[in-house]
Amino acid sequence: MTTVTSPLAGRAIGLTAVPDPVFSGAMVGPGTAIDPVLEPSVAVAPVDGIVVSLHPHAFVVVDEEGHGVLTHLGIDTVQLNGDGFEVLINKGDTVKRGDAIVRWDPAVAVAAGKSPICPIVALEATADSLSAVREDGDVKPGDTLFSWT
Repeated sequence: MTTVTSPLAGRAIGLTAVPDPVFSGAMVGPGTAIDPVLEPSVAVAPVDGIVVSLHPHAFVVVDEEGHGVLTHLGIDTVQLNGDGFEVLINKGDTVKRGDAIVRWDPAVAVAAGKSPICPIVALEATADSLSAVREDGDVKPGDTLFSWT
């Protein structure tokens, strides 16, 4: 079983509250979402593993069980072309839960008219493979968001 923890501080809101039909409809996969604190912060690894995809606005870490966890920093933030983001590691790096991956300022996204909501998605998973999914309450980096079997 994989425990997926929050990469950010904020409030858990669940995927259905994400203002993007691809995420809210769980088309990418099941999971939850974080409404982040609107201050500069660092998004950290939600699991131990290898960074297999890395962009300023999003990253995927795959754990030893082959579970890929997507952290997407804001909605439509790819359109910011990296503004407000600083990548701190390299694709292919091995990370431990809590390791810094991307420094970002959600306020830059908001100022550009983008949502700061951050989906945390279990890629290629089924909804019934997740348990104890956090969909409300304040979270800080390292707090459990869901378990994946």
